[in-house]
Amino acid sequence: MSFSEQDVLTALRKIQDPDLHQDIVSLNFIKNMKINGSKVGFDIEMTTPACPVKDLFKAQAIAEVKKISGVTEVDVTMTSNVRQAPTGIKNLNMPTVKNLIAVASGKGGVGKSTVSANLALALAKTGAAVGLMDADVYGPSIPRMLGVIGKQPETDPLSKKMIPFEKHGIKFMSVGMLQAESDTALIWRGPMASKLIQQFLGGVEWGVLDYLLIDLPPGTGDIQLTLTQSVPLAGAIIVTTPQDVARTITQKGLRMFQQLQVPIIGIVENMSGFVCEHCHEVTPIFKKGGGRKMAEELMVPFLGEIPLEQIIAADGDYGVPTVAAHPESPSGKAYELIAMQMAAQLSIINNATSKVTARPKEVDTKDPSVTIITWEDGKVARYPNRYLRSMCPCAQCVNEVTGERMIKVESIDPAVRILAVAPVGRYALHFQWSDGHGTGLYSFDTLRKLGE
Repeated sequence: MSFSEQDVLTALRKIQDPDLHQDIVSLNFIKNMKINGSKVGFDIEMTTPACPVKDLFKAQAIAEVKKISGVTEVDVTMTSNVRQAPTGIKNLNMPTVKNLIAVASGKGGVGKSTVSANLALALAKTGAAVGLMDADVYGPSIPRMLGVIGKQPETDPLSKKMIPFEKHGIKFMSVGMLQAESDTALIWRGPMASKLIQQFLGGVEWGVLDYLLIDLPPGTGDIQLTLTQSVPLAGAIIVTTPQDVARTITQKGLRMFQQLQVPIIGIVENMSGFVCEHCHEVTPIFKKGGGRKMAEELMVPFLGEIPLEQIIAADGDYGVPTVAAHPESPSGKAYELIAMQMAAQLSIINNATSKVTARPKEVDTKDPSVTIITWEDGKVARYPNRYLRSMCPCAQCVNEVTGERMIKVESIDPAVRILAVAPVGRYALHFQWSDGHGTGLYSFDTLRKLGE
């Protein structure tokens, strides 16, 4: 019995991307299909080589297509094409870098640079083109962590830009490379530090990169503002440790990125517990679950926990990060898992942002019964608060499988109103309601349609 390409596509539509909530055919993942008699071959092009479900997709695709009458052999090739972050702002400084990702923390001493270096290596191991920019001008540690000390960058004779160093499969640049002596104290005023960051953004020959991780200094100062004003960031990763004092300060850094409309890719909890090298038991030295709790409170993704091991410090001092030196260790595996989660969350953000056709300019919640949104194109929409609350898209209010709405307008307090509004990247708004509800993210497109 013969079969057609359409039959194959129909079978493949049964495979749903768990993050993007669409089938792989609608997402345009299927490429280069070939049918030769009873044999079928095609590529599945993922949005990142670090996709955590690529092996599952391959197995599902083979199983579904083999169900077609007449098919005897299925050849599936997994490929990837990392998409450019649809920020709405052209990246004039670094046009060949697809996704710029800030790695930040509210306070020092949380292991942010160690996390940055290991995540960069973990992404590169999946086949992605990755760069690492050490923007911590006050305490550059990346050169030592990557085992490149005492070397200064060369300059490309044509572009007159600095040529980044390459080690462990990634490109990197650090202010530590510009010092004559590694132990020289750096005394920078804010404008000087900001100028250096701009030089690293526009004056380095980064080439084509899927991801450029930017290791920021702790806090919310000039360098962070310069970065967000100079290039369109695809998102930010926030590093914290479990204890409350770190979590409280880190939260301020996260809020800064939200105010600047930089999407939060997720929170990483470092030093989540000490791993005994003898019995391998994990002891929560500082506390337990602070990062996860922070993510739940702020409604941002939790990317994972990294345990505290003696080898992490030793690997950094030796110049070979743990992902390269001890990939099978608990921390090495944690870094690789977090890298995959990070790539998946970035794909979700980029997919959601690409669908945005209009953005809110102002949200007026002063009226207790009506919320008024003024859009950038001048359109003004009025939303009765009771109705807007009933249209919450979260899993508590809508069945994710059937799409059935679990809450009715009649069951909502007639006096319900919005207490707080927070932007979620460049694609949604988060409302905190007076009835205590606050788990729904209203995408701009959803709000636009509701307003019509």
